[in-house]
Amino acid sequence: MDNSLNQRPLLVAGVDEVGRGPLAGPVVAAAVILDPSKPIEGLADSKKLTEKRRESLALEIKEKALAWSICRADVEEIDKINILQASLLAMKRSVESLSHQPELALIDGNHCPKLDCAMEAIIKGDSKEPAISAASILAKVARDNEMVEMEEKYPGYGFAKHKGYPTKQHREAIIKLGITDIHRKSYAPVQQQLNL
Repeated sequence: MDNSLNQRPLLVAGVDEVGRGPLAGPVVAAAVILDPSKPIEGLADSKKLTEKRRESLALEIKEKALAWSICRADVEEIDKINILQASLLAMKRSVESLSHQPELALIDGNHCPKLDCAMEAIIKGDSKEPAISAASILAKVARDNEMVEMEEKYPGYGFAKHKGYPTKQHREAIIKLGITDIHRKSYAPVQQQLNL
């Protein structure tokens, strides 16, 4: 009997999302299948890396990974189905968009999206599993870059700086300038402004 099939390494994807907390912008997810023959040094939770380090690692991940994908759920979807469901939707899209379909998906957090492969949810997975770390880096770089672009479209809000998170500057800008098309209307601080 040929046992070689059992010895074949599993195609494992790491999956993570970025952007649950912001008052504006999409939630962005990434899925990454790392290539064991091309190790990447310094993978870690994207929040613990400098912006410059994240940018250089993102380029290296895209270059060396067997497969990678970045997908999103937009503001309308977040407001319609809630942020948790939108996050899971973005994760599902990112896995389904991979050029190689994984046999196992390692998901950061404690909820799994609906996928056709085996899954494991790992709390704080972005600091435990290199593939999840890689996904968190790609998702964060992509979302941050998009929010920097939003600064030009919606000047005065400070999106390039706070990336849509509810900082003092952002809350004050909402009060002064009102809400934009990219604000999440289901979030309390935005709702309060709508109800004024």
